Amino acid sequence: MCSLRLVLGMVGLVTGGASGLGRATVERLVQQGACAVILDLPSSDGHTLAASLGERCTFAPADVTSEADVRSAVELARQRFGKLDLAVNCAGIAVAVKTYNFKKDVPHSLEDFTRVITVNIAGTFNVIRLAVGEMGKNEPDADGHRGCIINTASVAAYDGQVGQAAYSASKGGIVGMTLPIARDLAPMGIRVVTIAPGLFATPLLAGLPEKVQSFLARQVPFPSRLGDPAEFAHLVTSLAENPMINGEVIRLDGAIRMQP
Repeated sequence: MCSLRLVLGMVGLVTGGASGLGRATVERLVQQGACAVILDLPSSDGHTLAASLGERCTFAPADVTSEADVRSAVELARQRFGKLDLAVNCAGIAVAVKTYNFKKDVPHSLEDFTRVITVNIAGTFNVIRLAVGEMGKNEPDADGHRGCIINTASVAAYDGQVGQAAYSASKGGIVGMTLPIARDLAPMGIRVVTIAPGLFATPLLAGLPEKVQSFLARQVPFPSRLGDPAEFAHLVTSLAENPMINGEVIRLDGAIRMQP
């Protein structure tokens, strides 16, 4: 029987890695003995974070929707650390707009809808398609395993709320492409898994009033609090280490089911 793989010694590329769930993932990878490439926008805190984490971390300023940017980030992983074992897609954006505002007689902006779809779905796919080319060069282990892709969807893919048409559609797209991409990449020994987080204490939620944060936390059955990004990062490393988890979407949400 095959033993579990270890994050120790892996090289991971994390999009949206300068903040929120991505930052927690980068920090845990480095703490567990892996190397990490932070892929985030040039305006992010990527440089500062990479410097604080030491020589096993570096920053690749990039837009996930740019082929050239992502190719450069993958090349940086190879040049700096010699390989790429893991790609974690945390980059994403959201808008909160109803399909039609009847009070103002204004429809949802098609530009905003398209932008969310482009960043969240096409950006995720862009990273996958370019990262796996580098992973395919890795020497396989006894199982034929060469690498792992971990995507970030959301419970909004299943429980989309009012005003979340664009965001829910984008996260549903990530859920929907998990299995077919896992099947596409199976012959090369590359796994694909998606995490669908619930309510987490990310910078987005941290900007809300304390009263609102407390209200949201109470909606979570158990534990009745916002998720800690470190818990997301823990699941990422667990998935990276367990070779039998493939083609699956895992809800990480304290059993919440979002109301309209």
